Amino acid sequence: MLGKLGTPELLVILGIVLLIFGPQQLPKLGKTFGKTIRSFKNSVEVDEDENNSEEK
Repeated sequence: MLGKLGTPELLVILGIVLLIFGPQQLPKLGKTFGKTIRSFKNSVEVDEDENNSEEK
């Protein structure tokens, strides 16, 4: 659907994010994004563990 994102595309996206949020908000935005990804990964791992225990 979107295809592969290369370096030029990522730089354009980063530039747009920088314009929207400003340089002061980027560390806070990155921290929030990291916590969200970590939480999602943990919930997927818990769900996989539950599925594996149900199969046994």
